[in-house]
Amino acid sequence: MSREVWSVAPAATPAGPSTPRPDGSTTLTSETATPPFGTRLRRFASRETTGGALLIGAAVLALICANAPWREAYFALSEAVLGFDRLGPLSVHLDLTVAEWAADGLLAIFFFVVGVELKHEFVAGSLRSPKEAGVPMLAAVGGMAVPAILYSVIVVVLGEPGALQGWAIPTATDIAFALGVLAVFGKGLPAAVRTFLLTLAVVDDLLAIIVIAVFYTSDLDFGYLAAALAVIVVFGLVVRSRRPYWWMLVPLFAVAWAFMHASGVHATVAGVLMGFTVAARPMHGEAEPRTHRYERAVKPWSQGVALPVFAFFAAGVDLVDGGGVTEILGQPVVPAITIGLVVGKLIGVLGTTALVTRLTPLRLAQGIGVRDLLPVGFLAGIGFTVALLVSELSFGHASEHTEGAKAAILLGSVIAAVLGALTLRWDARRARTPDMNLDGVDDAVADFIGDEKDRKEH
Repeated sequence: MSREVWSVAPAATPAGPSTPRPDGSTTLTSETATPPFGTRLRRFASRETTGGALLIGAAVLALICANAPWREAYFALSEAVLGFDRLGPLSVHLDLTVAEWAADGLLAIFFFVVGVELKHEFVAGSLRSPKEAGVPMLAAVGGMAVPAILYSVIVVVLGEPGALQGWAIPTATDIAFALGVLAVFGKGLPAAVRTFLLTLAVVDDLLAIIVIAVFYTSDLDFGYLAAALAVIVVFGLVVRSRRPYWWMLVPLFAVAWAFMHASGVHATVAGVLMGFTVAARPMHGEAEPRTHRYERAVKPWSQGVALPVFAFFAAGVDLVDGGGVTEILGQPVVPAITIGLVVGKLIGVLGTTALVTRLTPLRLAQGIGVRDLLPVGFLAGIGFTVALLVSELSFGHASEHTEGAKAAILLGSVIAAVLGALTLRWDARRARTPDMNLDGVDDAVADFIGDEKDRKEH
């Protein structure tokens, strides 16, 4: 590892010629040398397909453990308390269960990556031009509003108004899971479909962060909040300095997280804010923006460790004890969340896109039409990670609605993923017109999901 935090090796270059030795033999140049195992492992963990597979695997393992003969050990581990409540005269509230450490602590790493991605997209990426990003941004808003409305209506109609506090659960989109399904089943579609989904999911995450910060903050302590913001400012100064040493940034990250947690604001917000401080344009004579470097360096830890561990402790639904499957699936929150994720997201994304492209000058990117957004609407219904987090924040660990909410998130996400995969293959096989986005100009599409360039980048 270099002296700068989380620095990674440069991308592999194309194979070059062999280099002659003095004795007349030849050897491969560095261009063809096999990358170190650590580099290959980081690349593997950063792939979209890997992230989705690890999430699925962790969720399946959690369900097995939660319903196996050893389930008491699983739940005992999940509820085991680690940490301390006080640090000298200060009350720091760090006596958390293992499940809470996974949700509040490890997810801060995931949200740091989200913050870095958001920063880059706003400064130099797809969100820098509202005109270009207008359609997916508005689709994200519609894709959050419709599921929330459907959820609220269903729980009231089914006679459970006390569950209204979970209205935000079906509004989230899991970026890693959704992009993983797209990478596997969307081969042959224009790369602009991925850009649309990524933009939608990024805006979705931003709105989810705002929802968490505004609606799931209790007993706000302004002293700790001010301390957290002060440390985040210091983190930002260090991360933008000429030599941002990792042994300075990691402790600052931990301290800012701890202060944010003690303030009453959900601690993952600290991760997002620190991600926002990373420079999105090259500085100090560097060849690339630090947002790219930090995303490459931290994403393997986010996708390979933080998200699977969180899923393992969050997705364990006990279907054996108590009333069993019938009682859990009979809760009003189950159809509300499932319909919100599968139907609400689809209607919100497709309906908003159709209205925006017909009633305003905004258009979809070249090469994609409203037809391509049918699978995107289903993929947006894969809530999973953020939805599980919001369910914990909405109902807590001991609520009667928590198990039903988790079961609904898993069920809805699986249905949305399957329907997304099927419609992706259907869409990829259909013939495409010269002007898919109906802007009066023939599309110039050169990049497709699954082609050689796409495989190298994703």
